[in-house]
Amino acid sequence: MVRISNCIVVLVNCLILLLGLLSLSLGVYLVVHGNTFCEEVLTDPLLILGVCLAVVSLLGLIGSLCKNNFFMFIYLAILFFSIPGLIGFTVFVFLVTNHGAGKVLSERDLIINQRKTADFSNWLQKHFVNDKNWNQIKSCLIDAKVCRSIGNNNNNNNDVRALVFFKKTLPAIQAGCCKPPTACGFHPTNETFWEVPKSGPASGDPDCLTWSNNEWTLCYDCNSCKGGVIDNLRKQWRSLAISNIVILIFLIFVYSVGCCARRST
Repeated sequence: MVRISNCIVVLVNCLILLLGLLSLSLGVYLVVHGNTFCEEVLTDPLLILGVCLAVVSLLGLIGSLCKNNFFMFIYLAILFFSIPGLIGFTVFVFLVTNHGAGKVLSERDLIINQRKTADFSNWLQKHFVNDKNWNQIKSCLIDAKVCRSIGNNNNNNNDVRALVFFKKTLPAIQAGCCKPPTACGFHPTNETFWEVPKSGPASGDPDCLTWSNNEWTLCYDCNSCKGGVIDNLRKQWRSLAISNIVILIFLIFVYSVGCCARRST
């Protein structure tokens, strides 16, 4: 049983080491070739994650292969403290993403998939839609050309009616950032150009005045755009929380096997 435990620890940490080296390689690649702010943002997390995974896996490999009790103890201690840390982080993610998750939107809102920042937790609003962070997020959206992709999807069909586009369900980010709110009453002429009625916007929503047909402006500063980004972020974090549960089970398994392997050292 001890020999099997050692083999499992070695195999698992070899895989973790490869994952750490891959993360380091991607981080270094972005340092050398990264041109946009979004790519630069990913650099530090990838490098830190790669270093942490490599160090932890090496501790496990040295402790298991060399029968070194000290390194094995440090390895198991890191795993032990990682378990409650991961539990706390997972609970936190569920808490900050749960606000408004069950909110029922009107049929009109469901058609265009638009949501406002008030639909989400105060923590998400405070950390992602403040002026400093939002300007950086907005630059990422522009660099990613999220709104240009709408028109590109229909390049081979020049007869697409604006009304079809208007009623088509879009991803939350595109619905909030690439078109004015429905309540404004603007008339779409194509995928990216909207005409303002001669009588003016049909709603007093500030987003109606924020909207611009300029491709670099559009509705990137609209509340609906910020809501779309947070909605997308909330969904990704919920998926992350579910993934954390799987990782937590895996950590507990590895920790248990590691404790068994430590007896042989």
